[in-house]
Amino acid sequence: MQRLSLRAATFRNEASLFSFSSKPNTPFHLICVETYVSGPHNFDPHPKPAHSEMGYSQNTDQVHANHGSSNFGKENCPFSDRRGGFGLVRLEDNREDFTRDQNYDEFSADVEKVYRILRKFHSRVPKLELALQESGVVVRSGLTERVLNRCGDAGNLGYRFFVWASKQPGYRHSYEVYKSMIRILGKMRQFGAVWALIEEMRKENPQFVSPYVFIVLMRRFASARMVKKAIEVLDEMPKYGCEPDEHVFGCLLDALCKNGSVKEAASLFEDMRIRFTPTLKHFTSLLYGWCREGKLMEAKHVLVQIKEAGFEPDIVVYNNLLSGYAAAGKMADAYDLLKEMRRKGCDPNVMSFTTLIQALCAKEKTEEAMRIFLEMQSCGCAADSVTYTTLISGFCKWGKINKGYELLDNMIQQGHTPNSMTYLHIMAAHEKKEELEECMELMEEISKIGCIPDLSIYNIVIRLACKLGEVKEGVRVWNEMEATGLSPGLDTFVIMIHGFLSQSCLVEACEFFKEMVGRGLLSAPQYGTMKELLNSLLRAEKLEMSKDVWSCIMTKGCDLNVYAWTIWIHALFSNGHVKEACSYCMEMMDAGVMPQPDTFAKLMRGLRKLYNRQIAAEITEKVRKMAAEREITFKMYKRRGERNLTEKIKEEKDGRKRRARRRRWGGGHGRANIF
Repeated sequence: MQRLSLRAATFRNEASLFSFSSKPNTPFHLICVETYVSGPHNFDPHPKPAHSEMGYSQNTDQVHANHGSSNFGKENCPFSDRRGGFGLVRLEDNREDFTRDQNYDEFSADVEKVYRILRKFHSRVPKLELALQESGVVVRSGLTERVLNRCGDAGNLGYRFFVWASKQPGYRHSYEVYKSMIRILGKMRQFGAVWALIEEMRKENPQFVSPYVFIVLMRRFASARMVKKAIEVLDEMPKYGCEPDEHVFGCLLDALCKNGSVKEAASLFEDMRIRFTPTLKHFTSLLYGWCREGKLMEAKHVLVQIKEAGFEPDIVVYNNLLSGYAAAGKMADAYDLLKEMRRKGCDPNVMSFTTLIQALCAKEKTEEAMRIFLEMQSCGCAADSVTYTTLISGFCKWGKINKGYELLDNMIQQGHTPNSMTYLHIMAAHEKKEELEECMELMEEISKIGCIPDLSIYNIVIRLACKLGEVKEGVRVWNEMEATGLSPGLDTFVIMIHGFLSQSCLVEACEFFKEMVGRGLLSAPQYGTMKELLNSLLRAEKLEMSKDVWSCIMTKGCDLNVYAWTIWIHALFSNGHVKEACSYCMEMMDAGVMPQPDTFAKLMRGLRKLYNRQIAAEITEKVRKMAAEREITFKMYKRRGERNLTEKIKEEKDGRKRRARRRRWGGGHGRANIF
């Protein structure tokens, strides 16, 4: 840590004019121009940059001309949706951004005031609108977008404000607000609401309906693995006055290939060859997709198609193929490809070497990775912040934290800027060794050099604090995180809830869970957290608290399926609350949700013990009617549940018959007696 402090101090003196925050506060700021890691919401301490490169912006002008952005349509698209990752940085003088930052300072107080109101009254719309009306906040251009960004993953909060703002006199949503709202709704997978919003745009602001709106929708459908829906967007565009072109089609292929639907993308590509002229971007998308799936033969076939179509493979194509070899562990083929690239005059760039370094580090071949690192420098290819971060990640992954700190020092000496992803790997290594104090010290050092910790870093510290039983420390870090303007995400809520439950802090766990529900973050993957919370409350004989939690889920507009109802009813039944379980089962059926056979069987068994045949008959009749309406058989329910109502004592005839046959034909002991 002392070594880091010395280097950090030196770097701070040399780069005092730089801003490392996501929002610049000086005319000069560092911006990301090449993303190597594209990932989902859940963070991975050891990302795979090699797998994420598909048409990346490279360091040569030629590549920029041929391929443009790494994510088709994202660089030029107003709906740019840059995902979490790390990348090259360059210094840019942007006076427009500086002016915009002054506006950000102007909005800060109003944004926080609105955010607090949304959090407090989000479930009570009339009170929410009244509080916003009396807040004194004037809705104006720029404020709505800032509020939506402040709400983060809490899409329900943002949508409430979006609707309220649209009703204010003298205000109309801008294009930026619409695109932010579409991105938020798409992330929440509220696709019906997205289509409704696009329809509203067509009626009230037709000039805002552009191909980029549909590109965002395509990407969201593709990320949800809803391939048919993503393709349907292409067919729906002409109805809104937008004709899809090769660029839009390329974005669709890109989205499908990046989300594991390369087979469907390849089939679509062949079907649309006449309608859309193939471009190098299209082929690159397919090659990336096959390499990502480990299908190298198909990737080589795409390479042949590229040449047959009259295109010359460039550095991006080769880097994708290099990534495929590295991921498959075929390092000899990867080295041969490097030689072939040099023979054809396509010199490997920093991404080429970083891909190999990442693959070697993943297999704990850190010494060979350092050899490639030195070879890269000897070839005149300067390492960038991504290369250093990849090496730091590799060494930290295998517990060599000191070596990671040495590389961090070297990185700063060479003038490269460590970012939150760089520190994330070191933080993850400390978490693995359960070194909370070191994590806290590192966070202080990060802040000293001007690099603001991101949500993933806060998640690590909070998770480790809760794991070690330091829940109060976790809460303190949580408050510190919110003070910096970061909105806690879904993972952060789940971490805190489980931390409270591990320390039997049920009241606090309930409060955080209800807050998570209120922000619209409860979905099917979080049913495990809901199950653990409800069972913990019922085991502690906190029936009323558990009912309050369930009431919160119901009143906050959560779209509950049969599994959520089953968790609640089974929790009640397992903890001896049979009558309550039956009551909620009736409520579930009134809501149009049919219970599962296991649920029905449990309730029949419990009612038999309570000698309550009336409720049992009522539930049975409702289930029978629902089965008839859905045209499904009632036999399974009858076999597993109705038999529990019979009062006859089951005879053990089958058991006696088996024993008689065993004696007749001679079991093991019988034979021994005979002999």
